[in-house]
Amino acid sequence: MSAPPAPPASPAPSASSASSAPSAADWRGVASEERDELPDKVSVLLRERSRRLLGDLLSPHRKAIAALTAIIVVSNAAGLAIPYLVKVGIDSGIPPMLRGTGPGTLLTVIGVILASAATQALTRQAFLKMSGRIGQSILLELRRRVFDHFQRLSLSFHEKYTSGRVISRLTSDIEAIAEMLQSGFDSLVTAVLTLFGTAVVLLVLDVHLGLVALLPLPILLLFTRWFRRQSAIVYRRTRETVALVIVHFVESMTGIRAVQAFRREPRNQEIFQRLDDDYRDANARSMKLIALFMPGVKLIGNMTVAAVLVYGGWLALHGEVTVGVLAAFLLYLRQFYEPMQEISQFYNTLQSAGAALEKLSGVLEEEPAVPEPREPRPLPEARGEVRFEGVRFAYVEEMPILPHLDLTVPAGQSVALVGATGAGKTTLAKLISRFYDPTAGRVLLDGVDLRELDEPTLRSAVVMVTQENFLFSGTVADNIRFGRPDATDRQVREAAMAIGAHDFVASLPDGYDTEVGNRGGRMSAGQRQLVAFARAFLADPAVLILDEATSSLDVPSERLVQRALRTILADRTALIIAHRLSTVEIADRVLVMDRGEIVEDGPPDRLIAASGRFAGLHQAWLDSLS
Repeated sequence: MSAPPAPPASPAPSASSASSAPSAADWRGVASEERDELPDKVSVLLRERSRRLLGDLLSPHRKAIAALTAIIVVSNAAGLAIPYLVKVGIDSGIPPMLRGTGPGTLLTVIGVILASAATQALTRQAFLKMSGRIGQSILLELRRRVFDHFQRLSLSFHEKYTSGRVISRLTSDIEAIAEMLQSGFDSLVTAVLTLFGTAVVLLVLDVHLGLVALLPLPILLLFTRWFRRQSAIVYRRTRETVALVIVHFVESMTGIRAVQAFRREPRNQEIFQRLDDDYRDANARSMKLIALFMPGVKLIGNMTVAAVLVYGGWLALHGEVTVGVLAAFLLYLRQFYEPMQEISQFYNTLQSAGAALEKLSGVLEEEPAVPEPREPRPLPEARGEVRFEGVRFAYVEEMPILPHLDLTVPAGQSVALVGATGAGKTTLAKLISRFYDPTAGRVLLDGVDLRELDEPTLRSAVVMVTQENFLFSGTVADNIRFGRPDATDRQVREAAMAIGAHDFVASLPDGYDTEVGNRGGRMSAGQRQLVAFARAFLADPAVLILDEATSSLDVPSERLVQRALRTILADRTALIIAHRLSTVEIADRVLVMDRGEIVEDGPPDRLIAASGRFAGLHQAWLDSLS
């Protein structure tokens, strides 16, 4: 589950600034899994970061939220009116009936109660419909932002951020926020308005009895504050553990071939069981909190009802309050303490969504390690000249991969890079593709620093084909036109013919319309490689990089591709990284690399005749064929 070392995507605080308060940028990339270990000031910054994201998502819906607020106020006012109307009915509607003057007053009160109930139901329905639309709009925007941002983040981010964590951000974290928007927001607004409204009405009905009813409120607030703090810890842990479960599951299923080949299933099951146990324990701790809080609120509420009934009954016996007032108090107390339980449920949702929002806001504020230029320079028609000027690069600062590189590749030249593993060949290719920026120096394409080219211009000019080519769900034709979606069927076929893939594609059940399966699983490794070649050739870049791109091909397929490459690479700059020296035969020039430096440079024939390192490698390759 470890990733290759990569340069940090966000700066860490330096020693010199350790004494000063960290800025939000200093902790932009900090995952909430690490938050418990951070200083309090940083925790505050992370919360502010989450609030910024939430505020940004809510800002387009300000008018709709104002309308929602008005609707819910009307709904709560109608609900709060019902116990008071019951009081009026008892005190003013029943006595006239006892005196024989008729039920007119009582019927009027009943009619108003029914009208209040209908108003509450209708406004409640309107609230749920409108809040549902707003919530779905927010979730749509959030999912779009997360997906778009993940695509724009640099390769260095994805090399250290596992696919399971990426999936967790877009699934379980989004779902946690969805739950808050769909049910939690409704519960919170209703509960808050009910609490404040009920407290005011109780004091208006009778100050003394109201004070008795509200006497336990400070205890209840302290109890709720304790629950909020504890649940914050517990629900952050819940989000962390579910993310780890998803990470392990995704990695196990992604690498299922290796898992089964090495009989890794028992060990993976053991790890999954441990992670799943942690997730269960985290959820169990949250349920223990709920089991303590909800009955505690219920107990306080029932004790308050008992106290109000005793004291109110005594006041009623002495004529200081009416029976209607006492009945209204009991009804209002029921409304007062029920929202406290709803708030406890909301805290569950809120804490889960809060932890998810922290992670999502952290990802969305992650800056690409290779940012887009503010004022990109045009490159009307790329010729393909590549130049390295004093380039230094290191994944880890103390261990430079390229200590100092000066290199010029003229436009149209095919260059083969050879050398031992770790010599810096692939790093050089990644710098040309601008998956990374050099630590020092410049990489230029046709005299323009790559950092001055916008993404579309660079990607149309430079294409990289690796040995680990990924085929996406869809047809063979879809995968070939991946880099050029507007290509016609004829252009797709011509690209396949150029690299020798047409015959095998035509032999498939549906030809170019054949579904490739999950990650191209229905094809052999060599066939997938040929499709990737066709994809690159159809894109028609000025610079083509082949990073071990023929390693998956058998000998007949490799020879077929080599013949195609001789034609297709004509007048095109190409960098070919290969351990199999048969691929080097098509190159105009060979660079032998060692520890990030070029130790031999020249045409293949001349280097072989020079009896240097390349000659040794070439002889070893010939011996391996005999």
